[in-house]
Amino acid sequence: MKKLFSVLLLTVIGLFTFSSCELDDNSPNFHFELLPVDSVAVPESFVMGKTYKIKAYYKRPTDCYLSDGFYYEKELNTRTFALQAKVLEQNNCAPVTNEAPLESSFNFLVTSNGSYIFKFFKGEDAAGNRTFLEYEIPVVTESE
Repeated sequence: MKKLFSVLLLTVIGLFTFSSCELDDNSPNFHFELLPVDSVAVPESFVMGKTYKIKAYYKRPTDCYLSDGFYYEKELNTRTFALQAKVLEQNNCAPVTNEAPLESSFNFLVTSNGSYIFKFFKGEDAAGNRTFLEYEIPVVTESE
């Protein structure tokens, strides 16, 4: 009898737990988009082993665009970056027209000699090709 009661109790608890795990239909829907970079602040040179703060400036098309960090690709000494935005799928998004450029930054640790090539997504041209702001930053010795 105790075993039957235990099994019945666990079944009721399990049904209650699973029935209470419905997804909230009121949660905001969103998707991700890459935002074009207007300008970037990078140093003229790097020193091996040091960390540098790289700043990118951008504008939001509407107030439903929320910064979600950087998309990042690495190939040898080339680093490709794009600002990633979470875009809320709402009907009441207002255009952003007079907002000053926003800043997003990351820290970059120099681990290689030679030069680094930084490419920042600038948008697409009329033909739909991606365009980039490109910077070649040499790695120098501390005394240079």
